[in-house]
Amino acid sequence: MKPIFALIDCNNFFVSCERLFRPELEGRPAVVLSSNDGCVVARSNEAKQLGVPMGAPAFKFRYLFRQHNIAQFSANFELYGNISKRITEILRQVTPRIEVYSVDESFLDLSQLHITDYVAWGNALRERVRQEIGVPVSIGIAPSKTLAKLGTELAKKHPEHNGVFSFIDLPAQKWDAALHQTPIKDIWGIGRQLSPKMKAEGFSTALHIAQMRPQYAQQLMGVRGRQLVNELHGESCHPLEQQGKVAQSILRSRTFGEDTNQAHVLEAAIAALGASAAWQLRHHHLLSKHIGVFVNTNRHKPGYRKWSREITLNTPTNDTGQIIQLLAQKLREFYNPAHPYHRLGVFLYDLVPEEALQTDVFGITDVPGHDKSKARMQAVDAINKKFGKGRVYYAAEDLSKSWKPKGGIRSPRYVSQWSELPVARIMPNP
Repeated sequence: MKPIFALIDCNNFFVSCERLFRPELEGRPAVVLSSNDGCVVARSNEAKQLGVPMGAPAFKFRYLFRQHNIAQFSANFELYGNISKRITEILRQVTPRIEVYSVDESFLDLSQLHITDYVAWGNALRERVRQEIGVPVSIGIAPSKTLAKLGTELAKKHPEHNGVFSFIDLPAQKWDAALHQTPIKDIWGIGRQLSPKMKAEGFSTALHIAQMRPQYAQQLMGVRGRQLVNELHGESCHPLEQQGKVAQSILRSRTFGEDTNQAHVLEAAIAALGASAAWQLRHHHLLSKHIGVFVNTNRHKPGYRKWSREITLNTPTNDTGQIIQLLAQKLREFYNPAHPYHRLGVFLYDLVPEEALQTDVFGITDVPGHDKSKARMQAVDAINKKFGKGRVYYAAEDLSKSWKPKGGIRSPRYVSQWSELPVARIMPNP
């Protein structure tokens, strides 16, 4: 059966989430800033039209923000993640054949659905998401993932498509026209990094890439180039990724709210980030064979430096306490109070399924210790699941909160924190 993909892409997702609870912002330019309010990570269409670029340092655009009354928000990832899950639940009701590509994008496999009019189907789904969640989406439908991705870009940029673009049963001349009006930087797999090289070779649109010989495309871009040409011709080279794929690594890192040279602040950051990474391991029933920590000063200031240490474990683990303890010990090997530390990260890699723990004839693998650790973590997770996230945690996390990123203009977490629910008051008639 020939594959048919639909890509559902949420429009200006972070800003759209903020507008759900602030309808007066509709039509007003708005931006979402990174956790430390340092740079722009999302823009409304109105902000884009005013010339606010993605990744723009906020301090350089303060005057523009004030001049045009641009609404600003600190990133509220807990809110965005919750809204994303709600949208995914709707998409799973359409078909279980789904790949959650990112927080604001999902691929659906439509090949097993009986659809006679794909544009009408897309419009109906788009309206359902709008009605039930309130977030606008764009939908691209095509026989390959690359074309589906390209379709969402066309649906966003050309209002006449009403948010839905389908390559299915599209006449050849219109297919070429759609590829011709797509700049090379908007092609999935090329982007802004590879597009200068391709432009230097004389290729500037998706149609130019589609017309390349596959062998030449492979010379310029590797195997991915040959696949890209085939995908632009409607031949699927990238199947739907099944859920449950084993992760290769886990990283948790944060830029501090303010630079610090205090050891207890760094240890608190290790504890919090290590706990988050360890929970992710247990959530996916994984163990880590290697763990590590890195820390660096501010790269935008003189004397930038970075340190990193790793540990190879004889017995793979997902024990929060063990991970925190070992990484805190490694931190002491290079900690120097003379350095103002700016960012810290915890990373876990060489991950294996929890049931794949192997014993050895020399007794290096501590099986009894692993069993005790597993029982302890199961008890902690069970308590937190029953009584609320963070009910039981390691005391090291309370050593300091000053490392946490700033979020001075973060909106309330309307859908996940009882204390931040909006309050409605009924005023009596005069």
